Amino acid sequence: MKAASKKIAGGLVATALALGAAGCSGSEPPVKSPAPGPGALKPGANRGAPAAPAPGSVLRLIGDGSTSYTGSQPNVTVPQKLKPGEKPPQFVVFSWDGAGEDSQRLFSHFREVGKEHNARMTYFLSGVYMLPEEKREMYVAPRHGAGRSDIGFGDLQGIKDTAAQLRGAWLDGNEIGTHFNGHFCGPEGGVGTWSVEEWKNEINQAKSFVKSWKSNAGLQKEKALPFDYDKELIGARTPCLEGQKNFMLAAKDMGFRYDSSGISKQVWPKKTDGLWDLPLQLVPMPGRAFETLSMDYNYMVNQSGTTSQGDPAQHEYWGAQMRDGLLKAFDRAYNGNRAPLIIGNHFESWNGGTYMRAVEQVIKGVCTQKEVRCVPFRELADWLDAQDPKSLEWLRTLDVAEAPKEGWAAFMTRGPAAPPVASAAPQAVRQAAEQASEQSEED
Repeated sequence: MKAASKKIAGGLVATALALGAAGCSGSEPPVKSPAPGPGALKPGANRGAPAAPAPGSVLRLIGDGSTSYTGSQPNVTVPQKLKPGEKPPQFVVFSWDGAGEDSQRLFSHFREVGKEHNARMTYFLSGVYMLPEEKREMYVAPRHGAGRSDIGFGDLQGIKDTAAQLRGAWLDGNEIGTHFNGHFCGPEGGVGTWSVEEWKNEINQAKSFVKSWKSNAGLQKEKALPFDYDKELIGARTPCLEGQKNFMLAAKDMGFRYDSSGISKQVWPKKTDGLWDLPLQLVPMPGRAFETLSMDYNYMVNQSGTTSQGDPAQHEYWGAQMRDGLLKAFDRAYNGNRAPLIIGNHFESWNGGTYMRAVEQVIKGVCTQKEVRCVPFRELADWLDAQDPKSLEWLRTLDVAEAPKEGWAAFMTRGPAAPPVASAAPQAVRQAAEQASEQSEED
Protein backbone atom coordinates (compact mmCIF):
# COMPACT_ATOMS: atom_id res chain seq x y z
CA MET A 1 0.00 0.00 0.00
CA LYS A 2 1.20 3.52 -0.70
CA ALA A 3 2.18 5.73 2.23
CA ALA A 4 -0.56 7.52 4.10
CA SER A 5 -1.39 10.90 2.59
CA LYS A 6 0.23 13.93 4.21
CA LYS A 7 -2.50 16.48 4.55
CA ILE A 8 -2.66 19.33 7.00
CA ALA A 9 -5.79 20.06 8.99
CA GLY A 10 -7.46 23.41 8.51
CA GLY A 11 -6.12 26.32 10.55
CA LEU A 12 -7.81 27.03 13.85
CA VAL A 13 -7.05 30.45 15.27
CA ALA A 14 -8.40 32.10 18.41
CA THR A 15 -7.99 35.77 19.22
CA ALA A 16 -4.28 36.46 19.72
CA LEU A 17 -3.63 32.68 19.94
CA ALA A 18 -2.02 30.88 17.02
CA LEU A 19 -3.16 27.29 17.39
CA GLY A 20 -1.55 26.26 14.12
CA ALA A 21 -4.13 23.62 13.23
CA ALA A 22 -6.96 21.64 14.67
CA GLY A 23 -4.91 19.11 16.53
CA CYS A 24 -3.58 16.58 14.03
CA SER A 25 -3.36 15.64 10.39
CA GLY A 26 -4.13 12.61 8.29
CA SER A 27 -0.48 11.62 8.49
CA GLU A 28 -0.52 9.17 11.37
CA PRO A 29 1.54 6.08 10.49
CA PRO A 30 -0.20 3.00 9.10
CA VAL A 31 0.74 -0.10 11.05
CA LYS A 32 3.13 -1.43 8.47
CA SER A 33 6.86 -2.06 8.52
CA PRO A 34 8.68 0.73 6.63
CA ALA A 35 12.23 1.77 7.35
CA PRO A 36 12.48 3.78 10.58
CA GLY A 37 11.99 7.50 10.15
CA PRO A 38 14.85 9.88 10.83
CA GLY A 39 15.45 10.46 14.49
CA ALA A 40 13.29 7.52 15.55
CA LEU A 41 13.76 6.43 19.14
CA LYS A 42 14.79 2.89 19.96
CA PRO A 43 13.02 0.88 22.64
CA GLY A 44 14.60 0.88 26.07
CA ALA A 45 16.28 -2.29 27.25
CA ASN A 46 14.40 -3.50 30.35
CA ARG A 47 14.63 -0.13 32.04
CA GLY A 48 11.34 -0.49 33.87
CA ALA A 49 9.67 -3.18 35.93
CA PRO A 50 8.42 -6.17 33.95
CA ALA A 51 4.82 -6.07 32.76
CA ALA A 52 2.34 -7.44 35.27
CA PRO A 53 1.14 -10.99 34.63
CA ALA A 54 -2.42 -11.64 33.54
CA PRO A 55 -4.73 -11.29 36.55
CA GLY A 56 -5.25 -14.47 38.55
CA SER A 57 -6.61 -17.60 36.95
CA VAL A 58 -9.53 -15.87 35.23
CA LEU A 59 -9.62 -16.23 31.46
CA ARG A 60 -12.80 -16.13 29.39
CA LEU A 61 -12.38 -15.72 25.66
CA ILE A 62 -14.85 -13.43 23.92
CA GLY A 63 -16.13 -13.97 20.38
CA ASP A 64 -13.40 -15.40 18.15
CA GLY A 65 -10.83 -15.09 20.94
CA SER A 66 -9.47 -11.73 19.83
CA THR A 67 -10.41 -10.28 23.20
CA SER A 68 -11.05 -11.82 26.60
CA TYR A 69 -12.13 -11.23 30.17
CA THR A 70 -9.22 -11.71 32.59
CA GLY A 71 -10.53 -10.01 35.71
CA SER A 72 -9.99 -6.50 37.01
CA GLN A 73 -7.25 -4.47 35.38
CA PRO A 74 -4.00 -4.57 37.37
CA ASN A 75 -1.79 -1.60 38.24
CA VAL A 76 -4.56 0.96 38.52
CA THR A 77 -5.32 3.33 41.42
CA VAL A 78 -8.70 3.39 43.15
CA PRO A 79 -9.96 6.99 43.29
CA GLN A 80 -10.29 8.66 46.68
CA LYS A 81 -12.56 11.56 47.57
CA LEU A 82 -10.69 14.65 48.74
CA LYS A 83 -11.00 15.35 52.44
CA PRO A 84 -12.19 18.82 53.51
CA GLY A 85 -9.26 21.19 53.17
CA GLU A 86 -7.16 18.74 51.15
CA LYS A 87 -5.19 20.14 48.20
CA PRO A 88 -5.96 18.32 44.93
CA PRO A 89 -3.21 16.32 43.26
CA GLN A 90 -1.68 17.50 40.00
CA PHE A 91 -2.94 15.22 37.25
CA VAL A 92 -1.07 14.95 33.95
CA VAL A 93 -2.48 12.89 31.07
CA PHE A 94 -0.20 11.84 28.21
CA SER A 95 -2.24 10.50 25.30
CA TRP A 96 -1.37 9.07 21.89
CA ASP A 97 -3.53 9.45 18.77
CA GLY A 98 -3.61 6.56 16.32
CA ALA A 99 -1.51 4.33 18.55
CA GLY A 100 0.11 1.44 16.70
CA GLU A 101 3.47 -0.34 16.69
CA ASP A 102 5.54 -0.07 13.51
CA SER A 103 9.27 -0.45 12.86
CA GLN A 104 10.04 2.75 14.77
CA ARG A 105 8.96 0.91 17.94
CA LEU A 106 7.68 4.08 19.57
CA PHE A 107 4.70 2.38 21.22
CA SER A 108 6.98 -0.10 23.02
CA HIS A 109 9.53 2.61 23.75
CA PHE A 110 7.07 4.87 25.53
CA ARG A 111 5.62 1.96 27.46
CA GLU A 112 9.12 1.48 28.90
CA VAL A 113 9.49 5.21 29.55
CA GLY A 114 6.16 5.17 31.38
CA LYS A 115 7.12 2.23 33.58
CA GLU A 116 10.43 3.82 34.48
CA HIS A 117 8.97 7.20 35.41
CA ASN A 118 5.64 6.28 36.99
CA ALA A 119 3.52 7.37 34.03
CA ARG A 120 0.50 5.47 32.82
CA MET A 121 -1.12 6.80 29.66
CA THR A 122 -4.03 6.60 27.22
CA TYR A 123 -3.47 5.00 23.83
CA PHE A 124 -6.11 5.97 21.25
CA LEU A 125 -6.01 3.03 18.85
CA SER A 126 -7.06 3.45 15.20
CA GLY A 127 -9.24 0.43 14.44
CA VAL A 128 -8.01 0.04 10.86
CA TYR A 129 -4.52 -0.66 12.20
CA MET A 130 -5.94 -4.04 13.27
CA LEU A 131 -7.41 -4.74 9.82
CA PRO A 132 -5.09 -6.11 7.09
CA GLU A 133 -5.00 -4.23 3.81
CA GLU A 134 -6.26 -7.25 1.87
CA LYS A 135 -9.46 -7.03 3.94
CA ARG A 136 -9.80 -3.27 3.53
CA GLU A 137 -13.21 -3.62 1.84
CA MET A 138 -14.64 -4.58 5.23
CA TYR A 139 -14.35 -0.94 6.29
CA VAL A 140 -17.03 1.33 4.88
CA ALA A 141 -16.57 4.81 6.30
CA PRO A 142 -19.55 7.17 6.47
CA ARG A 143 -19.75 9.22 3.25
CA HIS A 144 -16.92 7.22 1.66
CA GLY A 145 -16.68 4.10 -0.44
CA ALA A 146 -15.60 0.72 0.88
CA GLY A 147 -11.89 0.28 1.54
CA ARG A 148 -11.07 3.99 1.93
CA SER A 149 -8.76 5.25 4.67
CA ASP A 150 -6.56 8.34 4.86
CA ILE A 151 -4.09 6.53 7.14
CA GLY A 152 -3.96 3.17 5.42
CA PHE A 153 -4.47 -0.24 7.01
CA GLY A 154 -2.34 -2.82 8.78
CA ASP A 155 -0.09 -5.64 7.66
CA LEU A 156 0.31 -8.94 9.50
CA GLN A 157 3.53 -8.02 11.29
CA GLY A 158 2.18 -4.63 12.30
CA ILE A 159 -1.03 -6.18 13.60
CA LYS A 160 0.85 -8.79 15.65
CA ASP A 161 3.20 -6.16 17.05
CA THR A 162 0.38 -3.77 17.89
CA ALA A 163 -1.61 -6.54 19.59
CA ALA A 164 1.45 -7.36 21.72
CA GLN A 165 1.76 -3.73 22.80
CA LEU A 166 -1.94 -3.42 23.52
CA ARG A 167 -1.74 -6.50 25.76
CA GLY A 168 1.25 -5.17 27.64
CA ALA A 169 -0.09 -1.64 27.89
CA TRP A 170 -3.34 -2.74 29.49
CA LEU A 171 -1.56 -5.00 31.96
CA ASP A 172 0.72 -2.07 32.85
CA GLY A 173 -2.37 -0.08 33.86
CA ASN A 174 -2.70 2.03 30.72
CA GLU A 175 -5.96 2.73 28.88
CA ILE A 176 -6.96 1.70 25.35
CA GLY A 177 -9.26 4.30 23.79
CA THR A 178 -10.09 4.90 20.13
CA HIS A 179 -9.09 7.32 17.37
CA PHE A 180 -11.73 5.63 15.18
CA ASN A 181 -10.75 4.42 11.71
CA GLY A 182 -10.03 6.24 8.44
CA HIS A 183 -9.10 9.67 9.86
CA PHE A 184 -11.14 11.72 7.41
CA CYS A 185 -10.90 15.48 7.93
CA GLY A 186 -12.22 18.56 6.17
CA PRO A 187 -15.52 19.55 4.54
CA GLU A 188 -15.64 16.76 1.93
CA GLY A 189 -16.96 13.83 3.95
CA GLY A 190 -14.76 14.55 6.95
CA VAL A 191 -15.82 13.57 10.46
CA GLY A 192 -17.03 17.11 11.07
CA THR A 193 -19.85 16.48 8.59
CA TRP A 194 -21.04 13.21 10.11
CA SER A 195 -24.44 12.77 11.76
CA VAL A 196 -24.97 11.12 15.14
CA GLU A 197 -25.98 7.87 13.44
CA GLU A 198 -22.91 7.96 11.19
CA TRP A 199 -20.72 8.39 14.26
CA LYS A 200 -22.37 5.36 15.85
CA ASN A 201 -21.60 3.38 12.70
CA GLU A 202 -17.94 4.47 12.81
CA ILE A 203 -17.64 3.59 16.50
CA ASN A 204 -19.14 0.15 15.94
CA GLN A 205 -16.72 -0.54 13.11
CA ALA A 206 -13.73 0.59 15.20
CA LYS A 207 -14.80 -1.79 17.95
CA SER A 208 -15.44 -4.67 15.54
CA PHE A 209 -11.92 -4.51 14.06
CA VAL A 210 -10.46 -4.85 17.55
CA LYS A 211 -12.91 -7.55 18.61
CA SER A 212 -12.23 -9.67 15.48
CA TRP A 213 -8.60 -8.92 14.59
CA LYS A 214 -7.52 -12.57 14.83
CA SER A 215 -10.13 -13.79 12.35
CA ASN A 216 -9.70 -10.85 9.98
CA ALA A 217 -5.92 -11.26 9.88
CA GLY A 218 -5.81 -15.07 10.04
CA LEU A 219 -3.86 -14.94 13.30
CA GLN A 220 -5.91 -17.34 15.43
CA LYS A 221 -2.82 -18.68 17.22
CA GLU A 222 -1.93 -15.27 18.67
CA LYS A 223 -2.78 -14.44 22.28
CA ALA A 224 -6.06 -12.68 22.99
CA LEU A 225 -6.16 -9.10 24.19
CA PRO A 226 -6.73 -9.31 27.98
CA PHE A 227 -9.78 -7.02 28.07
CA ASP A 228 -13.39 -6.83 26.92
CA TYR A 229 -13.31 -3.91 24.48
CA ASP A 230 -17.01 -3.22 24.91
CA LYS A 231 -16.23 -2.38 28.55
CA GLU A 232 -12.70 -1.02 28.11
CA LEU A 233 -13.65 1.59 25.50
CA ILE A 234 -15.00 4.66 27.31
CA GLY A 235 -13.30 7.59 25.57
CA ALA A 236 -11.83 9.00 22.38
CA ARG A 237 -10.31 11.90 20.49
CA THR A 238 -11.75 12.71 17.09
CA PRO A 239 -9.55 13.12 13.99
CA CYS A 240 -8.34 16.73 13.62
CA LEU A 241 -10.58 17.58 16.62
CA GLU A 242 -13.53 17.78 14.23
CA GLY A 243 -17.11 16.57 14.73
CA GLN A 244 -17.08 16.71 18.52
CA LYS A 245 -20.71 17.73 19.01
CA ASN A 246 -22.33 14.84 17.14
CA PHE A 247 -19.69 12.41 18.31
CA MET A 248 -20.47 13.20 21.95
CA LEU A 249 -24.18 12.69 21.36
CA ALA A 250 -23.44 9.29 19.83
CA ALA A 251 -20.87 8.41 22.48
CA LYS A 252 -23.24 9.16 25.33
CA ASP A 253 -25.73 6.61 23.96
CA MET A 254 -22.95 4.04 23.57
CA GLY A 255 -21.62 4.10 27.12
CA PHE A 256 -18.65 6.45 26.73
CA ARG A 257 -17.63 8.53 29.74
CA TYR A 258 -15.36 11.21 28.31
CA ASP A 259 -14.14 12.96 25.18
CA SER A 260 -10.79 14.69 24.54
CA SER A 261 -11.54 16.47 21.26
CA GLY A 262 -12.11 19.97 22.62
CA ILE A 263 -9.95 23.05 23.15
CA SER A 264 -9.73 24.92 26.45
CA LYS A 265 -7.58 26.95 28.77
CA GLN A 266 -5.80 25.20 31.64
CA VAL A 267 -8.81 25.14 33.94
CA TRP A 268 -10.70 22.38 35.72
CA PRO A 269 -12.94 20.35 33.38
CA LYS A 270 -16.70 19.96 33.43
CA LYS A 271 -19.26 17.58 31.97
CA THR A 272 -20.98 18.29 28.65
CA ASP A 273 -24.07 16.28 27.70
CA GLY A 274 -23.23 13.79 30.42
CA LEU A 275 -19.60 13.17 29.33
CA TRP A 276 -16.46 14.56 30.91
CA ASP A 277 -15.04 17.11 28.50
CA LEU A 278 -11.27 16.62 28.90
CA PRO A 279 -9.84 18.85 26.15
CA LEU A 280 -6.45 19.68 24.81
CA GLN A 281 -5.30 22.99 26.25
CA LEU A 282 -3.70 26.27 25.29
CA VAL A 283 -0.11 26.22 26.54
CA PRO A 284 2.94 28.50 26.19
CA MET A 285 4.99 28.70 23.01
CA PRO A 286 8.28 30.07 24.43
CA GLY A 287 9.70 32.93 22.43
CA ARG A 288 6.40 33.59 20.66
CA ALA A 289 3.60 36.00 21.51
CA PHE A 290 0.85 33.38 21.43
CA GLU A 291 -0.09 30.02 22.89
CA THR A 292 -0.68 26.78 21.03
CA LEU A 293 -2.45 23.51 21.67
CA SER A 294 -0.80 20.96 23.95
CA MET A 295 -0.02 18.58 21.10
CA ASP A 296 3.14 17.76 19.15
CA TYR A 297 1.42 18.37 15.81
CA ASN A 298 0.50 21.94 16.71
CA TYR A 299 4.01 22.79 17.84
CA MET A 300 5.24 21.38 14.53
CA VAL A 301 2.84 23.45 12.41
CA ASN A 302 3.87 26.60 14.23
CA GLN A 303 7.54 25.77 13.63
CA SER A 304 7.91 24.16 10.21
CA GLY A 305 4.51 24.88 8.66
CA THR A 306 3.21 22.40 6.12
CA THR A 307 6.33 20.23 6.07
CA SER A 308 6.93 17.59 8.72
CA GLN A 309 10.68 17.56 8.02
CA GLY A 310 11.83 21.15 8.26
CA ASP A 311 15.27 22.70 8.62
CA PRO A 312 17.49 20.18 10.49
CA ALA A 313 19.42 23.07 12.03
CA GLN A 314 16.24 24.03 13.89
CA HIS A 315 15.30 20.59 15.20
CA GLU A 316 17.02 20.91 18.56
CA TYR A 317 15.57 24.38 19.15
CA TRP A 318 12.08 23.28 18.16
CA GLY A 319 12.20 20.32 20.51
CA ALA A 320 13.39 22.51 23.36
CA GLN A 321 10.59 24.97 22.58
CA MET A 322 7.95 22.25 22.94
CA ARG A 323 9.58 20.77 26.05
CA ASP A 324 9.88 24.16 27.75
CA GLY A 325 6.34 25.15 26.75
CA LEU A 326 4.88 22.02 28.31
CA LEU A 327 7.02 22.44 31.43
CA LYS A 328 5.80 26.03 31.78
CA ALA A 329 2.24 24.77 31.43
CA PHE A 330 2.91 22.18 34.13
CA ASP A 331 4.50 24.72 36.50
CA ARG A 332 1.64 27.19 36.27
CA ALA A 333 -0.87 24.44 37.03
CA TYR A 334 1.20 22.76 39.75
CA ASN A 335 1.83 26.06 41.54
CA GLY A 336 -1.52 27.54 40.57
CA ASN A 337 -5.00 26.08 40.15
CA ARG A 338 -3.87 22.41 39.93
CA ALA A 339 -6.01 21.89 36.81
CA PRO A 340 -5.20 18.59 35.04
CA LEU A 341 -2.66 19.04 32.23
CA ILE A 342 -3.74 17.25 29.03
CA ILE A 343 -1.04 16.45 26.44
CA GLY A 344 -1.61 14.83 23.04
CA ASN A 345 0.98 13.14 20.83
CA HIS A 346 1.53 10.91 17.81
CA PHE A 347 4.03 8.09 17.28
CA GLU A 348 5.80 10.07 14.56
CA SER A 349 9.34 11.20 13.70
CA TRP A 350 8.37 14.68 12.60
CA ASN A 351 11.33 17.04 12.35
CA GLY A 352 13.82 14.32 13.12
CA GLY A 353 11.95 12.87 16.09
CA THR A 354 12.40 16.07 18.09
CA TYR A 355 8.89 15.99 19.55
CA MET A 356 9.28 12.44 20.78
CA ARG A 357 12.41 13.45 22.65
CA ALA A 358 10.63 16.51 24.05
CA VAL A 359 7.71 14.43 25.34
CA GLU A 360 10.07 11.94 26.94
CA GLN A 361 11.90 14.77 28.70
CA VAL A 362 8.61 16.14 30.02
CA ILE A 363 7.58 12.72 31.33
CA LYS A 364 10.91 12.39 33.12
CA GLY A 365 10.65 15.92 34.50
CA VAL A 366 7.14 15.88 35.95
CA CYS A 367 5.84 12.38 36.64
CA THR A 368 8.05 11.63 39.62
CA GLN A 369 7.38 14.91 41.42
CA LYS A 370 5.51 15.11 44.72
CA GLU A 371 1.70 15.15 44.47
CA VAL A 372 1.82 14.48 40.71
CA ARG A 373 -0.20 11.69 39.13
CA CYS A 374 0.49 10.82 35.49
CA VAL A 375 -2.56 8.73 34.68
CA PRO A 376 -4.82 7.72 31.78
CA PHE A 377 -8.04 9.59 31.05
CA ARG A 378 -10.07 6.74 32.55
CA GLU A 379 -8.41 7.22 35.93
CA LEU A 380 -8.87 10.99 35.80
CA ALA A 381 -12.57 10.51 35.01
CA ASP A 382 -12.86 8.04 37.89
CA TRP A 383 -11.29 10.57 40.27
CA LEU A 384 -13.56 13.39 39.08
CA ASP A 385 -16.63 11.19 39.56
CA ALA A 386 -15.53 10.40 43.12
CA GLN A 387 -15.38 14.06 44.17
CA ASP A 388 -17.98 16.25 45.83
CA PRO A 389 -19.59 18.22 42.95
CA LYS A 390 -19.39 21.36 45.07
CA SER A 391 -15.61 20.97 45.42
CA LEU A 392 -15.25 20.66 41.64
CA GLU A 393 -17.43 23.73 41.22
CA TRP A 394 -15.09 25.66 43.52
CA LEU A 395 -12.05 24.46 41.55
CA ARG A 396 -13.61 25.66 38.31
CA THR A 397 -13.67 29.23 39.68
CA LEU A 398 -9.85 29.32 39.52
CA ASP A 399 -8.39 30.78 36.34
CA VAL A 400 -5.15 29.71 34.62
CA ALA A 401 -2.22 29.74 37.08
CA GLU A 402 -4.47 31.06 39.87
CA ALA A 403 -3.95 29.55 43.31
CA PRO A 404 -6.56 30.25 46.02
CA LYS A 405 -5.81 33.58 47.69
CA GLU A 406 -7.06 32.24 51.01
CA GLY A 407 -4.87 29.13 50.75
CA TRP A 408 -5.84 25.59 49.75
CA ALA A 409 -7.04 24.47 53.19
CA ALA A 410 -9.57 27.28 53.52
CA PHE A 411 -10.56 27.12 49.85
CA MET A 412 -11.25 23.37 49.88
CA THR A 413 -13.16 23.66 53.17
CA ARG A 414 -15.35 26.71 52.62
CA GLY A 415 -15.03 27.49 48.92
CA PRO A 416 -13.90 30.75 47.28
CA ALA A 417 -13.79 33.81 49.49
CA ALA A 418 -16.71 36.17 48.90
CA PRO A 419 -15.78 39.36 47.01
CA PRO A 420 -15.22 42.34 49.35
CA VAL A 421 -18.22 44.56 50.02
CA ALA A 422 -17.79 48.04 48.57
CA SER A 423 -16.97 50.55 51.32
CA ALA A 424 -18.83 53.35 49.59
CA ALA A 425 -21.90 53.52 47.38
CA PRO A 426 -21.32 53.95 43.65
CA GLN A 427 -20.92 57.55 42.56
CA ALA A 428 -24.33 57.74 40.92
CA VAL A 429 -26.04 56.54 44.09
CA ARG A 430 -24.08 59.00 46.25
CA GLN A 431 -25.02 61.89 43.96
CA ALA A 432 -28.69 60.96 44.11
CA ALA A 433 -28.54 60.82 47.91
CA GLU A 434 -26.83 64.23 48.09
CA GLN A 435 -29.44 65.77 45.79
CA ALA A 436 -32.24 64.33 47.90
CA SER A 437 -30.63 65.74 51.04
CA GLU A 438 -30.25 69.22 49.53
CA GLN A 439 -33.85 69.20 48.37
CA SER A 440 -35.00 68.23 51.86
CA GLU A 441 -33.09 71.17 53.41
CA GLU A 442 -34.63 73.66 50.94
CA ASP A 443 -38.12 72.40 51.76
